[in-house]
Amino acid sequence: MNTALPSVSVIITAYDASATIADAIRTALAQPETAEVIVIDDASGDGTDATALAAGDGDDRLRVVRRTVNGGPAAARNQAIDLARGDFVAILDADDFVLPGRFSRLLAVADADMMADNILFVAESAGPDTLPPIPPVTPDIIDIDLVGFVRANRSVRGSSRREWGFLKPIIRRSFLQDAGLRYDEGLRLGEDYDLYVRMLQRGALFRVTTQVGYAARWRSDSLSSRHRTADLAALHAAARAHLEAAASPDDARSALASHAGKLRQRFLLRDFLDRRARMGRARALLSLWQGPLSIGPIARGILSDKLSLRKPPAPSRIGRLLIED
Repeated sequence: MNTALPSVSVIITAYDASATIADAIRTALAQPETAEVIVIDDASGDGTDATALAAGDGDDRLRVVRRTVNGGPAAARNQAIDLARGDFVAILDADDFVLPGRFSRLLAVADADMMADNILFVAESAGPDTLPPIPPVTPDIIDIDLVGFVRANRSVRGSSRREWGFLKPIIRRSFLQDAGLRYDEGLRLGEDYDLYVRMLQRGALFRVTTQVGYAARWRSDSLSSRHRTADLAALHAAARAHLEAAASPDDARSALASHAGKLRQRFLLRDFLDRRARMGRARALLSLWQGPLSIGPIARGILSDKLSLRKPPAPSRIGRLLIED
């Protein structure tokens, strides 16, 4: 491990990611501050572990661990965090990649427990060697508090997604250790958002630079776009737990309550659509009268869906940014 620089443990959790994981690994190993790359193969069936080992080309900083039972991204990330030795941990999705100089720029952001940069969403076919020139941006630092983060995580139907829960910060490992924080293994949706909220509630300092350092491949059929009822129920329960945590300022509680309310609406709508698929429209509508308090949120959700007829735009040839002026 290079002791001359703050070291970064890059964590990549992967499931059936043999088509993309090589780019993630190679770009992570190319960063001088990378002390190690820990790949957790979450019981893939497509040879992801073998592809990952080949991508390392003998670099002894790469460690590949194969799980025999799929536990989801939160459990896999926790396993990697427990193995990590770096000063910071950096989450990298297996279908994404990092841009040159990313970690040096983030480590230059002073006095923070989480340091993130702008995300460039690129086409699924894009790669680190074929990426067009990225338009320059004027560097700016944004300090994110709990209220700002929660409010910035709300999506607007019919527009490109801008939630700050997508941010991929490098995280000071000692903060996680001292606070006893890990990913909630009951979540398979919104696990990043949940961890960031709990860190902010514990006093973490979160700073974001508008410089671009992370490239995310945009997929219209990604797993995160297909929300199961159970996943929404678990995320709503996490949002309620945020409200029940240690006392927060009134504006923070208001933001958290609003977010929990939106999640409740999404869960109730998804649950109703499941019942309609199982029981038919008439019986599903009849079942609503057994829980009349849910009629309003479901009706609002259906109306919102009807009014949102277009999909979020795909990135252009160059891409689109998460944070734009």
